[in-house]
Amino acid sequence: MSPLPDCYCPADGTRVPGGTLTWCCPLCRGPLDLDFAPTPAPLKSLTGRVNSLWRYAETLPLPTPTTSLGEGRTPLVELRDGVSAKLDFLMPTLSFKDRGAVLLAELALRLNPAQVIADSSGNAGTAIAAYCARARLPCTVYVPEGTSAKKLEQIEAHGARVRVIDGDRDAAAAAAREAADAPGTFYASHVYNPYFLHGTKTYVHELWEDMGGRLPDVIVVPVGNGTLLLGAALAVAELHSAGLIDRRPALYAVQAAAVAPLAHAWTEGAPDLTGIAPPPMSPTLAEGIAIPNPPRARQILRAVRDSGGTFLTVTEDQIRHAQRDLASRGLYVESTAVACWAAVREEVLGTRTAVVPLCGAGLKTGLAPPV
Repeated sequence: MSPLPDCYCPADGTRVPGGTLTWCCPLCRGPLDLDFAPTPAPLKSLTGRVNSLWRYAETLPLPTPTTSLGEGRTPLVELRDGVSAKLDFLMPTLSFKDRGAVLLAELALRLNPAQVIADSSGNAGTAIAAYCARARLPCTVYVPEGTSAKKLEQIEAHGARVRVIDGDRDAAAAAAREAADAPGTFYASHVYNPYFLHGTKTYVHELWEDMGGRLPDVIVVPVGNGTLLLGAALAVAELHSAGLIDRRPALYAVQAAAVAPLAHAWTEGAPDLTGIAPPPMSPTLAEGIAIPNPPRARQILRAVRDSGGTFLTVTEDQIRHAQRDLASRGLYVESTAVACWAAVREEVLGTRTAVVPLCGAGLKTGLAPPV
């Protein structure tokens, strides 16, 4: 079995040896990145490979897993001229979080912990619970009060224990991080653990393959903790460095106007959330991206800036209308998952092409109520 790559702190450079249960920087307690720079395989060599995200084996930090549920390779369908949607709600647990969860479960198997814990507003928790069930690993998921009943039902159905924490998404994350320091604990954090990002990056590797070795002009992603956006940036860098694409697409990051700390920082020209007054926040239908203090804020803002992209925000009414619009087209997705379509469905892109992800199934939350 090959050794695991080391991790490092992007903020201060502190290194953490691979193969340990350390989940954050020992100095600043920030999230970690992986010291891993793969070279993707050329398009023609993918023919005949396994029909899951594991077909991009050269880009993944773990070998072919024992925990796979066939995740990945979701369809790409046109919504209007120049704008297509990638149907990641058709993953095994009905959200894109399966891309990263399978990497975390496989890593946990390598490390053989006494317990696995995670925190989530719902979809990451359901994905980690499912893959821990597949791997026969005991799992506890911390969720904030108000989490969708259907998501809680799904987590428990996979055999995981649910801990409902009084307060918001930040409170659930804080409780999980406190528990993560217990001996023998694997913190399956989709925010702090870089293996998750190397799972989500397969979204863009699939786009590149689906589009015949190219990428759209704009990749639109919803941003709360930023795991899909940062994974997309990783994949774009890998493909560009390997000479497999000749230009980098712009990353458009979408937040709900009700909870938009990153969009606010972008408007202020700030490189991080620190040092600026937080914007007012209110409840939102897009619960999956309602993150007041994303730990990777600096990385997210830099990735969007470096790509030539921007931030967009959507109102609650735009979310409602976009969900019903997609349903009228045969696509029933949850309210968080419609944010990107809400942001660009009336946007004038000119000759530019764009892809939006539909990240979670409508059955997870139901139809957003009218005003």
